[in-house]
Amino acid sequence: MGADIRRSTDFKAIHDAFTKYSVIVLRGQEAGPEDHLAFAQRFGPININRFFKPVEGHPEIAMVLKEKNQTAAIGEGWHTDHSYDQEPALGSILHAIEMPPFGGDTLFVSMAAAYEALSTPMGQFLDGLTAVHSSRHVFGAAAMDSEAAKSGRLGNAEAATQDVRHPVVITHPLSGRRGLFVNPVFTTYIEGLSDTESTTILEMLYAHCQQPEFQCRVRWQAGDITMWDNRATWHKAINDYNGFRRLMHRVTVEAVPLS
Repeated sequence: MGADIRRSTDFKAIHDAFTKYSVIVLRGQEAGPEDHLAFAQRFGPININRFFKPVEGHPEIAMVLKEKNQTAAIGEGWHTDHSYDQEPALGSILHAIEMPPFGGDTLFVSMAAAYEALSTPMGQFLDGLTAVHSSRHVFGAAAMDSEAAKSGRLGNAEAATQDVRHPVVITHPLSGRRGLFVNPVFTTYIEGLSDTESTTILEMLYAHCQQPEFQCRVRWQAGDITMWDNRATWHKAINDYNGFRRLMHRVTVEAVPLS
């Protein structure tokens, strides 16, 4: 729609599209870090990431980087940003600064579409269950042997102390749609079930959600900004560009408690 994040008059249309679609792509933005932050602040307060290396001079902006000599990308597993927080982030706003000549796409899953495709008995079973999410196993001391940590892209392991409880099925605060709120990276177990039951149910849900009919794919170009709703989606980075550099700037917006 030719929207520009720097134009305040475009914000309502952008916000309406974000509410409706959960993932929006704004192509060819001529925006600097200050523009990125000002746009994010229109949605709400900024969540300063505890674990990502920040952009120099802008602690509110997380650097998502893979150098050409590195093999591991950050965010390769299906996940929801900040699901380990008591109030999971409203949205993430990712700006493509430097892209490889091919690859580096991002995949998204609609958690509302995945929930709506479940059988009625399964939906009824899941409704009312609570799952635990944690940052410890991903960003804590056990993860400090990873390439991302050793290269300085991730750090601050002592801050990985979050263990929170969220409903397995939530009502989205903007759209009112019901959707699943578990993910393979940060969800650790479902309360009230045995270990075997919890693992089996979560693995079934993860396989269900990864079906292609619930997915969309963003093919990046330098300058693009993609914003997604963390209460409504999963995402993952496609690591298929070894030997090339990929640099993104991410700003995360705070949200409200889930229900």
